[in-house]
Amino acid sequence: MTTHGTVDGTVEKGPEAGPVTQTPAPAAADAGAGPAAASPAAVRQRRPAAPAGARLGHWLGKGAVQAFLAVVALVWLTPAFGLFLSSLRSEEANATSGWWTALTEPGQLSLDNYTALLEDSGISEAFWNTVLISVPTTVAVVVIAALAGYAFAWLEFPGRDWIFLLVVGMLVVPVQVGLLPVAKMFGAVGLFGTIPGVVLFHIAYGLPFAIFLLRNYFAEIPREMLEAARMDGGGEWRIFVQLVLPVGRPAVASLAIFQFLWVWNDMLVALIFADSDSQPLTVALQSEMRQFGSNIEILAPGAFLSLVVPLVVFFAFQKHFVQGVMAGSVK
Repeated sequence: MTTHGTVDGTVEKGPEAGPVTQTPAPAAADAGAGPAAASPAAVRQRRPAAPAGARLGHWLGKGAVQAFLAVVALVWLTPAFGLFLSSLRSEEANATSGWWTALTEPGQLSLDNYTALLEDSGISEAFWNTVLISVPTTVAVVVIAALAGYAFAWLEFPGRDWIFLLVVGMLVVPVQVGLLPVAKMFGAVGLFGTIPGVVLFHIAYGLPFAIFLLRNYFAEIPREMLEAARMDGGGEWRIFVQLVLPVGRPAVASLAIFQFLWVWNDMLVALIFADSDSQPLTVALQSEMRQFGSNIEILAPGAFLSLVVPLVVFFAFQKHFVQGVMAGSVK
């Protein structure tokens, strides 16, 4: 009996029909074979390599940039390195030869100058005066500016914009204009010639820029983040501490670095408002130079000490600065 095909394509057989052998359909494994199905490794292998001239130009350009940066770093570090070697040499060696001779004659180097510096009560006291002026000023400026910056950026209160414009207007007032009036006021209240007087003056003249900087940074925070925090029941203080400060850590770290450097290296304000008992290291070194002229065994280690502390603070805060950038990048 013969088989008959049906409309749907199946095979219908009668009683005498033998077994029907079905041939398996071709595998569809190669259906998707092509450039799109190739592995990434194969694609990279088939990718044409860059010309040798282009690669050579790239490496030469990169090497030129690195060499230029190395030269710039060497130029900037040479004075500091020379000052360090001079601080380790005796006064006779510094008077008869240059500091570079210590590279070939390391026997010139000793810690006698630093021992004499620690025994000099005026320099050591001036160093601690500098610490007592710089650290409280930096902390106070950062804390007050952060609170004021958040208030000007996200809190509503009467006269907010006018007060902020007044703060910004204080940026154009030079520090020399306020020296005489503030000195008279400090003399009337008993703050002239004291460390608290120097600290208050630095705080007053550091706040306008600090508030301006942090307010502008905090204002860039997405409003949706603050609204979501308020919907979750967070108060303003909790939002400021747990949300705004972590996001604004880059700006806060930068402000702390620059404020500390400004106060540590200041000499003008200290010359006016500090006396012999409260003078910082910059004024003490200037006095040593004026009185003794070539007192290099005290001036060199004192100047290097005044230089190395800001560098240590800068690199210490730079780590937190980078961490703040990475944390603030995910908003």
